[in-house]
Amino acid sequence: MNDTFLGEVPPPVGMMNWQRPENLRWSFQHLAEFLPTAAISRGQGPIAELPFAAADLESIVLPPALAGEPAMTVGSVMASTDTDGWMLMHRGTVLAESYTGEMSSGSKHLLMSVSKSLVGAVVGALSDAGVLDIDAPLTTYVPTLADTGYAGATVRNLLDMRSGIAFSEDYLDPRAEVRLLEEAIGWAPPAVAGPTGMYPYLMTLRQKWDHGGVFEYRSCETDMLGWICEAAAGAPMPTLMSQLLWSKIGAEADAMIGVDQFGTGMFDGGINATLRDLARFGALFLGDGLSLTGERVLSAQWIAQTLAGAPDSREAFAASPGDNRMPGGMYRNQMWFPYPGNEVLLSLGIHGQLIYINRPAQVIGVKLSSWPHPQDATKLFPTLSAFDAMAAAL
Repeated sequence: MNDTFLGEVPPPVGMMNWQRPENLRWSFQHLAEFLPTAAISRGQGPIAELPFAAADLESIVLPPALAGEPAMTVGSVMASTDTDGWMLMHRGTVLAESYTGEMSSGSKHLLMSVSKSLVGAVVGALSDAGVLDIDAPLTTYVPTLADTGYAGATVRNLLDMRSGIAFSEDYLDPRAEVRLLEEAIGWAPPAVAGPTGMYPYLMTLRQKWDHGGVFEYRSCETDMLGWICEAAAGAPMPTLMSQLLWSKIGAEADAMIGVDQFGTGMFDGGINATLRDLARFGALFLGDGLSLTGERVLSAQWIAQTLAGAPDSREAFAASPGDNRMPGGMYRNQMWFPYPGNEVLLSLGIHGQLIYINRPAQVIGVKLSSWPHPQDATKLFPTLSAFDAMAAAL
């Protein structure tokens, strides 16, 4: 699929306007042209080959729609959800791979909060190596946090988004903390004077309830995780992610990450990578921590405790103050589990970024998009149904 890209290059795109709906398709594939970034090297290791065997997946019909709604197919879902590129891999073989407009297999696309899962994997690798204790207080690694809302929180609290920090993720509220963070790091024009830089902004956050309580989705948790990783390992995240993850999964291209005014990464949503390399990352959760090249990236124990969750993970998820629309689901180690059980896990990002991992079916699905709105249930849940339908057919 190579439709004509409408408006090949929009009017000058920059920090002021890159998140406008009409600019997203272009800006999500050209971040380095208007914002500062740092490379995440793939290193010199072998590329994990992705053999291709074309299959007619687009004609698969989704389960019956609600009364009065037309039946949907995989193809109609992909065509109606602002898809920039999507693929499906079964047992290491790619059965479908498609791109829209100017996007190609070599395009690096902004991942938004799919980035969180990559940071979570770095935490796992540091934990496996004994460099980072996930049960330790954050102040073990960054003592200055003793004077912030994160005092008393643990690394585990961050991994599962169960700290007690006050942080609104309302993307449509220009004064929500998630938007103030963007202003602080130079991703949006500041409306009022505030802290400059990622870490100075995180130092301003305050506690609203006990750490270790209910789940609440907050991007600041991943940004704090990035800080903790850097402090524990004594290296910047682009270096850590290259050494511990990207150079080991058989990636075919370097990734990159947006950075703030001081070179600190935008850990919660700033990573850019190719569609194929995201499939290679997702394969870690089918291979119990082994990459497609056979290299150990994460321990089997880390994968197992990710899949199992904590005894109260689902209870904490159900008690969330937000409506996650995933009854019986949970959140663990920066991964979503949308259904009861541990068979399907997801990496999710706003504007339609997704890695879908179905362990019983041995399926990895990836979709990168440019939805006009940050969150859209009418696009997300048909997309999940499409990948579920493909997995069931296989």
